[in-house]
Amino acid sequence: MTSRFAKAQPAAARRRHARAGMARLVPLAALAALIAAPDPAGAASRRAERAVENVAPREAGAPIMAIVSLRNQQVTIYDADGWILRAPVSTGQSGRETPAGVFSVIQKDADHHSNLYDDAFMPHMQRITWSGIALHGGPLPGYAASHGCIRMPYGFAERLFDKTQLGMRVIIAPGGAAPVEIAHPALFSPTPDAGAHADALAAEATAAARKADEARLAALTADREAARATATMRNLDNLKARAEAQLAAAETALGAARSDEAKARAEDAKQKTAAKVAELQAQWDAANSATQPKLDAVAPAREAAATAESERAAAAKAAREAARALAPVSVFISRKTQKLYVRRAFEPVLESPVTIRDADRAIGTHVFTAVGRVGTGLRWSAVTLNDPADAKSALDRIVIPQDVLDRISPTASPRSSLIISDEALSGETGKGTEFVAVLSNEPQGGLAMRKHPASEVRYARRRDMGAQFGYAPQPYRQYYGRSIFGGPFSGW
Repeated sequence: MTSRFAKAQPAAARRRHARAGMARLVPLAALAALIAAPDPAGAASRRAERAVENVAPREAGAPIMAIVSLRNQQVTIYDADGWILRAPVSTGQSGRETPAGVFSVIQKDADHHSNLYDDAFMPHMQRITWSGIALHGGPLPGYAASHGCIRMPYGFAERLFDKTQLGMRVIIAPGGAAPVEIAHPALFSPTPDAGAHADALAAEATAAARKADEARLAALTADREAARATATMRNLDNLKARAEAQLAAAETALGAARSDEAKARAEDAKQKTAAKVAELQAQWDAANSATQPKLDAVAPAREAAATAESERAAAAKAAREAARALAPVSVFISRKTQKLYVRRAFEPVLESPVTIRDADRAIGTHVFTAVGRVGTGLRWSAVTLNDPADAKSALDRIVIPQDVLDRISPTASPRSSLIISDEALSGETGKGTEFVAVLSNEPQGGLAMRKHPASEVRYARRRDMGAQFGYAPQPYRQYYGRSIFGGPFSGW
């Protein structure tokens, strides 16, 4: 048995162990020699970690899909024109196998720690099931060794994380699989003016937002002017009341005067005060005339602002719905349930019965993806996971109801997909997911062990630094593989 801990022991300690072994029984000496022996599995791990990922000799586009080969322990990333990145992986070990099937990235977290395995560090995690299967950086011992996740080289996982987006298709194939170009009448073809309506609604939403801003500013201005006019009136009221009080006092003083000189002074004061009262009254009358229209303007301005805001909200909603209708559409056809399911942006749209010719005969699992536009149509690729029938034959056997085609085909766009499978939808398909289909004739240990009630599904936890800001480096685990007791001890 080879110990993976030998490489962490100081040389002096190993020499002490060897000398102690010489003084004891032969079996102990043999054990000491075994501990000091080279570690071929560890060397394989280091070679895997140092492996140079393959990069296509061309400028890469945005990733559209990732294909993981369980047999080859390799992940390949594809854009619209072919493969762009390739790297070794380590998938689920025996009893905890990574499930083969069709998935998508449903969450990203640069600084993720396992909810299931002792808070294990899973950097640059890209989740494909809410129950815990994900792609992430991790140790690569050179063979399948995880608890169901797909470990990638740390640097590769980091670079890939920055390039992908939610919804990217992840296909886990039992053997080798690769997309091939395909054309078929059953594949959706958008109408040339599919985006015109959405563009018009977006323009209307922009105009409504501008109108709402203007109306809100007008209401604020009306409020401000009314408040200023009211403050001016209040000030004039105070000044006029004070002047009138002074006039009354002057009249009282005049009535109380006895001498001619006192009467003259009192009369002069009265005249000046009366003039001030008259002046303030004139100012009050003018201000009052100007204030009333400003006060009257407040209510209509507020009403106009409220109406404009309602129109803005309605136009924005219509624009969002039109834009959502142009989002990539995903269609899943199950031979098992004889149904067709449609989703957009992780949300269910409809389901419908579907006709499958020779429904008693296996059809395989095939993923058709619109990888880009060509003329007014779409360019498609096909990936076959298992092949009781080839991709074209599978399409030949499908008859999609015309009303469904009329609803989804005109607005199909790049990254739209059609999945045909013998399988029913996996229970992993749910809120916040794309379609998930798992091959029932392949091991699913890594998925089965994660089953728990939906209410207990624990979502990714973020540390102090969010995924958009990178992650705080933490020491990677130095030892992984099998323990000296013969069982796996990796926490990934």
